[in-house]
Amino acid sequence: METVGIIGAGQIGSALAKIVAETGRYHVIASRRNLSKIKDLERLGIELTRDNRTVASKSNIIIVSVKPHKVIEVLREISEEVRNKIVISVAAAIPLDRLIEAAPEAKIVRAMPNINILVKASFTAYSRGPNLSEEDVKKVQELFKLMGEYIEVDEELMDPITALSGSGPAYVSTLIEAMAYAGLKVGMPRELAYYSAAYTVYGSAKLYLDTKLHPSVIKEMVLTPAGVTIEGIYYLEEGGIRTAIMRAVEAATKKAKEIAEKLNKK
Repeated sequence: METVGIIGAGQIGSALAKIVAETGRYHVIASRRNLSKIKDLERLGIELTRDNRTVASKSNIIIVSVKPHKVIEVLREISEEVRNKIVISVAAAIPLDRLIEAAPEAKIVRAMPNINILVKASFTAYSRGPNLSEEDVKKVQELFKLMGEYIEVDEELMDPITALSGSGPAYVSTLIEAMAYAGLKVGMPRELAYYSAAYTVYGSAKLYLDTKLHPSVIKEMVLTPAGVTIEGIYYLEEGGIRTAIMRAVEAATKKAKEIAEKLNKK
């Protein structure tokens, strides 16, 4: 049985530990400074420690899930223990060359999941370092598949992906909240407003993913001349919803690059 190590069992790291452990196919060991916050993980057979080196030495695959400004420090700390092992960084902004520099003998993967990992519906993009075999990549993909969907991309796309899908749950949650507020304004009960808004977003996404119909085609399927939907669409367009979303992603991409540049100077 392979051992997967999680360094930094915070919100994302703890979710990863649970998902991997629940398969029964891996032993999982996780680290965090304050173990009292993750004590419940022990019920799944997850081994807990405060020592990152212990995680690295006991594991075949190591996932580094700490804040971006801590990643290089952690990799340098465990570099001796991760020789010829797969190391996956799920932190934003830190490029492959910096990760490889910090742990030159490890097999490095840079990945960007999102918070939807909590319900096994993450979209995870990843870029691999130069020394991974196809067998290594298969092992990485097997882990990512447990989290939701995944795709390999050129590293130059990782910052835009961070801004779009990494931050995306916040944008979509804002849309759900806005739709629910609209329901409240026209007299819907609060619980019904939130539930109908959220499920409509879910169903619309599923319709696109299952049918591959272009979003504009799906929209046209709902529109009728002088009908209810076109009245709503008119005000969305007047409010500049598309431009607002495009600007949001553009600004978030710029911020991701700025953070990367700042961190890479250290």
